[in-house]
Amino acid sequence: SCFLGCLGHFDVRVLLLALTAFICIETIMECSPCEGLYFFEFVSCSALVVTGALLLLFSLNLHTRIPQINWNLTDLVNTGLSTFFFFIASVVLAALNHKTGAEIAAVVFGFLAMAVYAVNTFLAVQKWRMSSRQQSSRQSSDYIRARTESREVVHRPEIQCLDRQRSPTLAG
Repeated sequence: SCFLGCLGHFDVRVLLLALTAFICIETIMECSPCEGLYFFEFVSCSALVVTGALLLLFSLNLHTRIPQINWNLTDLVNTGLSTFFFFIASVVLAALNHKTGAEIAAVVFGFLAMAVYAVNTFLAVQKWRMSSRQQSSRQSSDYIRARTESREVVHRPEIQCLDRQRSPTLAG
């Protein structure tokens, strides 16, 4: 699958960074105020779970069983939101931390995860644009094919026979 070939290595890296950031934040025993820490914990855990689930879906090719979902757009939304929230959580934790080693490490890994998510977002945008162009050209060719086939119906003898049979009933 192109997903794993193009983006899979970035997702594994981002998973490792999010996991490391989450582990760092979990080692902190005391905090006051704790809001920044809790927010960072929520962001890193959520990103880890959602990205991990998507990576699993793609690596097992399960996404092909649900063609109703635009998977390129799903990946784009996940990476974009993860980039945004890792940035916010890392800035907040950097501003409110107590300069302990675990907090500083969490901030560093949070910014690294944000950077890799940002690269993933850029690649996902490119992939989404390419798939959107392919889909729109496919739709226009389907429309042209349908229009051409509808014009060819007039030349089919069985349709003309049906038209002749209907004519007397319409007139009567």
